[in-house]
Amino acid sequence: ILPKIREIFPRHACFVAPPSETSKEYVRTIHRLTRKLDDDPYVDLFWGILSGHDAANALAIANTSKPLVIRNSLACTEIALDRCKQGKWFCELRKGHGMAKAEDSEAKTIRLPQDTTGLFVKELNEGKPDLFVTSGHATERDLQLGYRYRNGTFKCKEGALFGSDLKAGLHQVDSPNPKVYMPIGNCLMGHLAGPDSMAAAFLKSAGVRQMMGYVEVTWYGYMGWGCLDYFLEQPGRYTFNEAFFANHNALIHRLETCFPNVARHVPAAGPRPRIPRPTPTPQARKLRLGPMDATGLLFDRDIVAFYGDPAWSAKMDDATLNWKQSLTQKGDKHRFTITPLLGPESYQPVNRNGVQRGHRPFVAFFDQRVGPAEILSGEELNPVITDNFILVPNPPSDQPAKPIEITFLAHTLPRPD
Repeated sequence: ILPKIREIFPRHACFVAPPSETSKEYVRTIHRLTRKLDDDPYVDLFWGILSGHDAANALAIANTSKPLVIRNSLACTEIALDRCKQGKWFCELRKGHGMAKAEDSEAKTIRLPQDTTGLFVKELNEGKPDLFVTSGHATERDLQLGYRYRNGTFKCKEGALFGSDLKAGLHQVDSPNPKVYMPIGNCLMGHLAGPDSMAAAFLKSAGVRQMMGYVEVTWYGYMGWGCLDYFLEQPGRYTFNEAFFANHNALIHRLETCFPNVARHVPAAGPRPRIPRPTPTPQARKLRLGPMDATGLLFDRDIVAFYGDPAWSAKMDDATLNWKQSLTQKGDKHRFTITPLLGPESYQPVNRNGVQRGHRPFVAFFDQRVGPAEILSGEELNPVITDNFILVPNPPSDQPAKPIEITFLAHTLPRPD
């Protein structure tokens, strides 16, 4: 289909497939295909895989059109509750520990039992969260709620999702309200390995309309945890699909600027693929990145799936932002500005839970495609301007955050009818 989508050059592409076809190689192929519409190495459109436990489930996902504003979040790993209207997280590292935030209040510590299985299912069924975030050990058939201690497990059977507690008690998940699911640190949760898989069960039993997830055993984590940096920690700025691809383009940018000799290498499948010897650039050395980082970035690049209609809008409700971001256009002249809102630390990480966190580039997507850009000011900031977005690096620095402005000329490219 590559020649046809090059001709169309769509803004969104939805790949429809039953769960018998959504293999690991299928996900890799879509990643690689959607970077080939033009000559740059970045993703050329917003895509998603429309699937489900069965055809009726997939149709229900496709028929969901009302935009989702996320006001209630639930997680089994630490998340930045100050960026949420309300929410809870139950700790996967310390038994009995959690945090909760009510609307218009600050987050407070809560005491929990060691086994939180029943509470999680109750929160999903009765609390009606709009966002569910998980991490920890998982396979295509189960998800452990504890990482450093024994806790219950989420399991599935024939599209039904349920919790199995430490006393072998079962807790059925029935949570039909539309929601987004982010298994940011889970192995294999994005591998829709047939209708009797965890991904299929989340799509059917838990009301999930969009989700991301690793199709392999994860160890590096850039593509998973970084989605929190863009989506949850910049509330209201991006849809979930936009945040996914902002992070994906950030990963490609890191490869291109830090390990250009291997950046476009296609590794063989496997948990730690062998790659040609990377040659770190001065930028890589400045960031203290080495060969293992090159391997990890290449590993993560093509193994995180996105399920759901990519054009469906799911956004965090507006909340605290570290900076104001503006992209304006007057004729062919564009201006991209970043204004710090939280003082000298505005560009520092919001939350450090997980791996590969913080210091993601600033990214803004164009409403329409643009042609080659001529930078008028701000070239010293090393911006990347493609036909779909502008990206400006945000490297670690001991200097206070300062306003950023980049102006450039680029004409709008029409899309075919």
